[in-house]
Amino acid sequence: MFHPERLIEWRKKKKLTQEQLAIKVNTTKGTISNYENGHSTPPHETLVSIANILDVSTDFLLGRTNQPSEDTSKEEEEESDTEISMFFKDFKSAPKERQEEMLRFWKFIQEAEKDRKPGQRQDD
Repeated sequence: MFHPERLIEWRKKKKLTQEQLAIKVNTTKGTISNYENGHSTPPHETLVSIANILDVSTDFLLGRTNQPSEDTSKEEEEESDTEISMFFKDFKSAPKERQEEMLRFWKFIQEAEKDRKPGQRQDD
């Protein structure tokens, strides 16, 4: 099922107006407006063009995945790996007291999380 809100979000992220997107897709501003309002769904060829212009996958626009593109998940994974590496480097070079404090905090978080179900918020 086509997700108009994703089209709107990514069109705005790319700083495109409905008219600019319409020109790139070779359609009209009214047609883009109809897609965004949920009055119509783009045909396959148009969907592919929109996805290419917005740098997202058609699966994302159709709600088959929550990852805008394969590249996005790879970038996020690499960024996360870098942050984790930096954390461990900082941890190893920290004074012993600081390391102990960080370990106590980590144990506190683990204890608070042990009875939580996946997706459940802390205050639920």
